[in-house]
Amino acid sequence: MMKKSVYSLVLMDDVVKAVDNEAYRLGTSRSNLINQILAEHLSCVTPEMRMREIFSSLEELVSGNFQVQQQRSASLMTIKTALDYKYRPTISYKVELERIPDSRLGTLRVQIRTQNSALTELFNSFFVYRGKLEAAMSAKRGRSDYGCELVSGCFVRRLLGNGVESESTGEAISRYLDNLNKSIQVYFSSPQDFSVYAPKLEAEYAELLDEYMI
Repeated sequence: MMKKSVYSLVLMDDVVKAVDNEAYRLGTSRSNLINQILAEHLSCVTPEMRMREIFSSLEELVSGNFQVQQQRSASLMTIKTALDYKYRPTISYKVELERIPDSRLGTLRVQIRTQNSALTELFNSFFVYRGKLEAAMSAKRGRSDYGCELVSGCFVRRLLGNGVESESTGEAISRYLDNLNKSIQVYFSSPQDFSVYAPKLEAEYAELLDEYMI
């Protein structure tokens, strides 16, 4: 864990003003920005640098299938895609990383944007299935810390820490989102036929977990 201590620094007023303006633009605090600037200058790795590296890798990998949204927070990335369904409703995936990850890498929030109650019910029914699948597959691999929650039209789950490098973490999240989005698209396109395609999609998810616990 990266410890933090309190230090006193004497800075020029113009420097403090410039730092405050940049911190406001980036949505962070003065002390955090100064910490990042010094860390980069001295080649130290900060949580923000680690998160940027993960998100940079993730953005590069998902850019062909998803639309990446601009975020002010260093710990959050939002990506969106349209469902292949009438009215083409939007699904958003919000990945929020822990600054100091341990067994928990972060949180994923999946949400559908629609006023159609039938579509919301379809979303809910898919994630009842998906939540049970993910919990069972994680437990089978010795992870009892998987957790998820489903509130109408919104699915939230823990992203499990896998102890790999930032670039590999970005790849793990990318592959998970790809499998999840593919499953959602297939389910919405033909719910009654989903059982035909589910075994292959579940096998792909199992392969991912064998390589990266996520």
